[in-house]
Amino acid sequence: MASPSGTSSGSSQLLTSGSEEDLQAVMDQKKRKRMISNRESARRSRMRKQKQLADLTAEVMRLRRENDQAVVALNLTTQSYSVVEAENSVLRAQAMELTYRLQSLNEIVDNLNENSISPWNFLCMNRPIMASAENMLYY
Repeated sequence: MASPSGTSSGSSQLLTSGSEEDLQAVMDQKKRKRMISNRESARRSRMRKQKQLADLTAEVMRLRRENDQAVVALNLTTQSYSVVEAENSVLRAQAMELTYRLQSLNEIVDNLNENSISPWNFLCMNRPIMASAENMLYY
């Protein structure tokens, strides 16, 4: 390199050369630190992603278990509903049948009351007639 006076000196070359090497060493050291820092940052980022993935996987499994339990509960409830619905249909049919019977009996009682016949008189009318074999020969 040239000196300010225009002459070149060997010592100034050594200083400049040493300074450049020092500067290069400092830059290499900064580069290595940055590279190490970047690697560490990338490692932490990978760790965060792995933890996030593990957390999401655990959440998926928990939600699937909840869903399975909900499906089982729904199936049981649906079966119970079907049983209750069938029993309800039977009870409605029985209620209708009993209502028709009651209406028929009420009509019979009303007809008997209109004709001034006591329903208790029918108890006597419904007795079986006893016949003997001797009496049957004459008919």
